[in-house]
Amino acid sequence: MSNVTGDAGIPAPPIQESFAAVPTRRVGGRWILFFALSWFGVWIAQLTPVQLLLPLQVEKYLQATDWVENVLGFGLISGIAGAFALLAYPLTGALSDRTTSRFGRRRPWIALGTAGFAASLLILGLQTSLLGIGICWVAASTFFCVLTAALTAAISDQVPVNQRGYVSGWISAPQAIGIIAGLVLVMALGLSTFGGYALMAGLLVALGLPFLLLVPDAVLPPRIVAPLTWRTLLEGMWISPRKYPDFGWTLLSRILVNLGNAFGTSLLLYFLMYGLKVDDAESSLIVLTLVYMVFVIIASLWLGRLSDKWGRRRAFVFGSSILQAAAALILAFVPTMGAATFAAALLGLGYGCFLSVDQALATQVLPDQLSRGKDLGIMNIALTVPQAFAPMLGALLVSAVGGFTLLFVVSGVTALAGAWAVSQVKGVR
Repeated sequence: MSNVTGDAGIPAPPIQESFAAVPTRRVGGRWILFFALSWFGVWIAQLTPVQLLLPLQVEKYLQATDWVENVLGFGLISGIAGAFALLAYPLTGALSDRTTSRFGRRRPWIALGTAGFAASLLILGLQTSLLGIGICWVAASTFFCVLTAALTAAISDQVPVNQRGYVSGWISAPQAIGIIAGLVLVMALGLSTFGGYALMAGLLVALGLPFLLLVPDAVLPPRIVAPLTWRTLLEGMWISPRKYPDFGWTLLSRILVNLGNAFGTSLLLYFLMYGLKVDDAESSLIVLTLVYMVFVIIASLWLGRLSDKWGRRRAFVFGSSILQAAAALILAFVPTMGAATFAAALLGLGYGCFLSVDQALATQVLPDQLSRGKDLGIMNIALTVPQAFAPMLGALLVSAVGGFTLLFVVSGVTALAGAWAVSQVKGVR
């Protein structure tokens, strides 16, 4: 952590030091429960559209004669949404670092992100044109970034280092449950497109309210952090990998591993429909997602806590990246439903470990604790943007060869590259 000093190298006042200090008091079960519920709402609202509602909506209104066109249409919308996330994450983080509201620094942005995300989903469900679908999904994805940027910063604000692996596991475990819960609810209830989006919006709000209303958020006094200008924002977007190499290697690893994971999962419905040609692709998707979910939960909570106990992060992130690469290569060269089920288990084990431990690692390589919201916003670009661009890039790979083998090979190689990148981190064990 960098030293906190004022102008001309004069030591910072005690109030500024307190906001820059790394937390030492452990958070309790109530805090973790509300945090996990909030993330459950976030993931069910984000991933149910990505995995099911949005691809089917695009396919319905695109009315393409070739299935590859459906993949490309979905990929284009996701890619445009990813471009907006490049600014939304660090901008929200930088603004929340400076927010002096009586409600706290992060809470106003959590509220704004929740309201905007929910409203965007409701309007998205009413769209009947590809343009309308695209605009609304971009809006929904942008507010998703606003919300998750503020939620992620709460870890650095309130959770001590020796608890961050376990607490971060309560980001990834709800992600796994959110995927399967959303799919099952939409299909079991036989909901229309609008009904599916409306249910996701309602769950987002209901599950997020306890953390928003009941968890304290420290109020930042005025003039503790320098005002934000476009110049300082743009300058802050660049964190020199030469000056802060651990931050740079962690960021690169995050980009590569998440891109590899997204290549392997974002077009899974299309892989089942047109690659394996299973009779009931949607039911098969639920089976694979359920297997994935079980192993994500086990890995994220157990291995996240184990990394806290051992005080190690790199080895866990390295091993989790290798497991994800193995899962992708199995899908590439053994394209059967049985192999896909085994790969889902490996992928869940690897990605669950990665999500919890890598999040903890990211909080330990930040250059400046006073700008941790902005710096974690940059880290979050590496979490979300690959997920947004992967459908578009993956669609191009599928289109180029007329199949899915190349897609999964690229997924595996990318994850292996991420494993190499995290092995270069030196300042964290």
